[in-house]
Amino acid sequence: MCGILGQVVLSGQIQEDIFRKMLLSLSHRGPDHTGLKISENNRIALGHTRLSFLDLSEQGAQPMCDNNGEVWLTFNGEIYNYLELKKELSHSYSFQTETDSEVIIAAYKVWGIAFINKLKGMFAFGLYDSNIQKIFLVRDRFGIKPLYYYNSGAQLIFASELKAIMASGEVAKNINYSAFSDYFVYRYIPSPKTIWQNVNKIEPATYLEINTLSFEQKHIEYWKLHANNSLSDPILIEEINEIIKNAVKEHTRSDVPIGSFLSGGYDSSALVHYMKTLGQNPETFSIGFSNWEKSEDQFAELVAKHLSVNNTKVVADENSLQYLEIMPTVYDEPIADISIIPTFMVSKLAKTKVKAVLSGEGADEIFGGYTWQQDFMKKPNSTWFRSLFGEKIDTVSWYAEAMAMGKFDAKELKLMLHPRLHPHIEKDVFWFYRQHFLPKLSRLKSIQYLDIKCFMGELVLTKIDRASMANSLEVRVPFLDHTLFEKIFSLQESNYFKPEQTKFLLYENIKNILPKQILNRKKQGFVGPDKYYMNIDFYKKELENSALVKYEIINQAYINELLTETYNWKLWKIVVMEKWFKHWIDH
Repeated sequence: MCGILGQVVLSGQIQEDIFRKMLLSLSHRGPDHTGLKISENNRIALGHTRLSFLDLSEQGAQPMCDNNGEVWLTFNGEIYNYLELKKELSHSYSFQTETDSEVIIAAYKVWGIAFINKLKGMFAFGLYDSNIQKIFLVRDRFGIKPLYYYNSGAQLIFASELKAIMASGEVAKNINYSAFSDYFVYRYIPSPKTIWQNVNKIEPATYLEINTLSFEQKHIEYWKLHANNSLSDPILIEEINEIIKNAVKEHTRSDVPIGSFLSGGYDSSALVHYMKTLGQNPETFSIGFSNWEKSEDQFAELVAKHLSVNNTKVVADENSLQYLEIMPTVYDEPIADISIIPTFMVSKLAKTKVKAVLSGEGADEIFGGYTWQQDFMKKPNSTWFRSLFGEKIDTVSWYAEAMAMGKFDAKELKLMLHPRLHPHIEKDVFWFYRQHFLPKLSRLKSIQYLDIKCFMGELVLTKIDRASMANSLEVRVPFLDHTLFEKIFSLQESNYFKPEQTKFLLYENIKNILPKQILNRKKQGFVGPDKYYMNIDFYKKELENSALVKYEIINQAYINELLTETYNWKLWKIVVMEKWFKHWIDH
């Protein structure tokens, strides 16, 4: 995995010392090598920090160019079908390295930008074509890898993380208060917004085409997940087995060992099982919570023993909340998922033994494993329900409630925020959910699509990327094989969703492999006990001299009212924002 950086100026020249400073801020993403390319006219610079897995030699370093020096690339990610693509391209391009990076360059030279539809993997890259004076900024289908940019019309800066863009000194630290408000609604800041004015995220499955002479840009969505309702064939379970097995095989292509996170749930346990069937013996890593009967480390150890793999664990407790102090530098903008700290801790642990791990993100989304998906399916059919009771299920409102963890609607935001910020509150605070709600989909698929675009794409994958890369660890997610998603979305939901059995298609492929104690476990998210997060004395201390209050952003009376309660997740959101604000603004 790597960090990427690029800068284009319309007039003047690239300041190499400043660019190197920006690149240094991404060194945690790629400690193995730092590369820099500045064009002859000093208007364009590309940078790269490398965490190497394929072709560990200097030949694999980036930025990388084609044989003619016309196309330049800075690439973050892994292309899992690079060997197959390389074989297909070998008749048209003379390869000089064993990297997947060079395959991207060759594929662009042969097929043009449409080549991205042939890629399997996780990726974010900047590709400069000097022949047409254009830069393409590309992000993978699900948003596994991040990509941010600033385009003033006279200057373009893009990077893997916001901190590199802010290190340029070209972007004023002006908070985007619309995004600020969104954070409290969603627990994250939804794309394309960021916490800073005039800086944006590139959305998943999207690329930008930018003219380096005029800075005009085009947004192109290159992939959409389409739903059909075809009947399954009798070999569906085996077909899913082969897709997952092949994905794990592709995801473990590397010149260094690959480990795995292990929670003792279906997803991570299945991945370790598939690694074992492929002849691998991975190191596995788990996190537990002290004095908690549901702590996942006990289940992880059971699976590790059953599958004969080594497992190492770290145990969190109330003192682990001290990691909140560094979260603003890990994530760059506030994110209030309660597993931001545990994910950071288990990534830190894994880095002591390996450079990369597999993780089970994506399985719940596509196999229907989340509790809220199951709860929604227990609701009466909307057509029947409306005709009998005169009511209709508002899917977006229902989903917003399910996702909230301390619900903020427009009314609640106005109670919390200083009146001067009220104009920044979106008229429809659930705009992002509504944007990704497709009413033509079946009931389950409409929720799954929201999960893929909103929950997973914006919260889960952001969390896993930053927490791991802050520790120079790469996380690979085999369930996010787009062919798996396309296959299951093509089915009638009754073929893969069974109320009596969670994640039916995955279960059928592991039911004779894992211990009954694991197979019979109730679904449990990657969380810890509430007592770690609902200590009111902790919140009183952290918000005693609130910078958000001092700057007349949040009302003290609102905080005081929350502190009279014994259980309210709104406090967690406020403290995470408080930590971010003190680090980036009030320091």
